Amino acid sequence: MAGQGSRQSRKRAVVVRITVFGANGPTGRLLTGQALAAGHAVTAVTRRPESFPVQHDRVEVVGADVFDAGAVEAAVVGRDAVLSTLGAPAGRGPITTYSLGTANVVAAMRRHGVRRLGVVSSAGVDPRPYADAGFLFNRVFLPYLTRVLGKTLYEDMGRMETLVRASDLEWTIVRPGALYHLPSVSAYSVVEGRADGMYTARADLAACLLGLVADDRYLRTTVEIVSSVGNPTLLQYIRHEAQPKG
Repeated sequence: MAGQGSRQSRKRAVVVRITVFGANGPTGRLLTGQALAAGHAVTAVTRRPESFPVQHDRVEVVGADVFDAGAVEAAVVGRDAVLSTLGAPAGRGPITTYSLGTANVVAAMRRHGVRRLGVVSSAGVDPRPYADAGFLFNRVFLPYLTRVLGKTLYEDMGRMETLVRASDLEWTIVRPGALYHLPSVSAYSVVEGRADGMYTARADLAACLLGLVADDRYLRTTVEIVSSVGNPTLLQYIRHEAQPKG
């Protein structure tokens, strides 16, 4: 993995059965493709199975809603690891996708002895100014995104993080920065705590998540991931990427 961290890596046996929640989002699709390329079998969980574009003999596409505890349980039983790329559109209304959906995932994993869990959160859960971001980003865009447009979204991500940390699973919480598109995995860094960087390519986020299933370096740890290649300008990000997509 391209990430950097202070802990020594201890490789596990190859994991071949992975459940991906939020598989039909941009990150989830990339994660599914990368998992297949690595030889894994994927259970891709989505509310819209008819629109899922990845077809492969090692992909089982499951139409399910994470609010449906029974459907979540069926997608988890017998798997080796669970990776969540759940997403919800930002808005001023209440959001519970992350917290209630992940609560069902955690309960199902505990019930069936599935231990490894990786969840995508966001650096926006604990926002702070960036040294190289400039006045417009730090004083205008970031407060508007985290305190107004995405207030309920980041609050629910925070609730998700709390319940994951309280579990006895082998969890890792992954906080990306502002997400953008790159055609392939690039140079990226994984840091425990706060990372010095604003942007994360979705391909890199997917690669980081996939790396968790065979590496226990970041067990019961919250990490941030940042990409160093092809970062957009603030204007490019606002124009093309500002709405959360997963």
